[in-house]
Amino acid sequence: MKMTSSKIPISSLLVLLALLTITEGVSLRGLGMELRCRCIKTESRQIGRYIQKVEIIPANSHCEESEIIATLKKTGQEVCLDPEAPWVKKVIKRMMSSRRR
Repeated sequence: MKMTSSKIPISSLLVLLALLTITEGVSLRGLGMELRCRCIKTESRQIGRYIQKVEIIPANSHCEESEIIATLKKTGQEVCLDPEAPWVKKVIKRMMSSRRR
């Protein structure tokens, strides 16, 4: 009987630790911190005329690649753009030059 009673606190402790880990991950995401790359698949087709805004997320400790996320005008859907696509490079170049002015 002593063995079962000692297993209950250990299993309870493991459950508590698991809940704290999940809660911590959720709270960091709520603060705007992503714990992984946001872009799994990227779009290389030219969709420039449908873009409302573009967000550039530099490489960081959670994602090795820079990510370029466009919000579409009509739907508000976020689309990951291929940073190597020539048209995306032009959009980024235009954005950077307009910021310098």
